[in-house]
Amino acid sequence: MSFFYISQMLIVAAIFFDLISFYFKGRGSIVACLFCSGVLVATHFALLEQWTAATLMVLATFRYLTSVFSTSPKLMFWFCGLSILAAAYTYAGLVSILSCSGAIFQTMAAFKKEGERLRQLMMVGAACWILNNYLVHSPAAVAMEILFFVSNLAAYYHDYMRKKPRQSWEQ
Repeated sequence: MSFFYISQMLIVAAIFFDLISFYFKGRGSIVACLFCSGVLVATHFALLEQWTAATLMVLATFRYLTSVFSTSPKLMFWFCGLSILAAAYTYAGLVSILSCSGAIFQTMAAFKKEGERLRQLMMVGAACWILNNYLVHSPAAVAMEILFFVSNLAAYYHDYMRKKPRQSWEQ
């Protein structure tokens, strides 16, 4: 089996973690699911030899893990700076810019205390990653980010635009 097909199967597993993250309302549960997904996605990008995206996803796993315990703006800026340095070091053109932009938006999201702003920034970051994944020819990763975006949008509507609160698994 080729590395490409293995990478696509890893994305399918990551999709599972992304989707269940939207059944939680609490920051910690959402971010823990995204941590697991990040490990799988980083491996996917490494198999495709997309080093900027792989490096940024490794940073993302540590970022998500850190943000479970802290929402410090200092840590947010530290992870943004690391993302920029990683993208500069592994620079490969437009895909590096897109993946770095996605990583920065999602870094800002991970360190937000309130779920509403977290979801808004995650959607912007997901849009950057959709374009990146399209350009690196990873159909499963494109599908994953589209599902992530749509699920996030649905949860955002449910939690912040509708008047009736929805039930969370955490209650």
